[in-house]
Amino acid sequence: MTSAEQPSISNLPRIRLPVPRHARRDVSLFEALERRRTIRQISSAPISLQTLSDLLWAACGVNRTDGPFGVTGRTAASASNSQEIDVYVAMRDAVYRFDALDLELAPVANGDLRGYAMTPDQRDANADIPVQLIYVADIHRLTHTRGFREPGLHDVETQKAYYYVDAGMISENVYLFCAGEGLAAWFHNCDKTALALRLGLREDQRVLFAQSVGYPENV
Repeated sequence: MTSAEQPSISNLPRIRLPVPRHARRDVSLFEALERRRTIRQISSAPISLQTLSDLLWAACGVNRTDGPFGVTGRTAASASNSQEIDVYVAMRDAVYRFDALDLELAPVANGDLRGYAMTPDQRDANADIPVQLIYVADIHRLTHTRGFREPGLHDVETQKAYYYVDAGMISENVYLFCAGEGLAAWFHNCDKTALALRLGLREDQRVLFAQSVGYPENV
């Protein structure tokens, strides 16, 4: 697929997300930890925009304006507060990038690309999971952080160590949120090459993993 063949997003508006509900919830952190598990049987039932907003805020939302190095803080830590992991949200109609600062979903690609968030052998059996979160590392953001620029940030292997750990922190936030909300979550591999092409990623961006989210099947 060439850039000319990629579906146009010109007709897709940005989606303003509802303000996340920060009120104290009935489930404690320890209860969420006890309930945390991978659930692979996920219903096709959609989740509400409010729940999606709450989920994305828990994943890597802005939780303070006075974060390290003069940059806003996030619910998930990152190397030198580079915030180099972007969360792409693949749904039935399109793929969006979570804009944590403006609390919006920015359109990236038209059409249903959820299947590419699975490996080819998993795709057919999981075609209609309502939300696929795709974790993408932005190497430029990692090497140009406003934070402490340690030499290791320019070393390829050190970069990998950082962005894999940082993606893992976000995915665990998602797991804990889903455990507390009665949602199912499944962290897994994906079709990295196909996604990089269809999402129009730059050479210094890396598709890492994906995470399926929805309601448990038969619940």
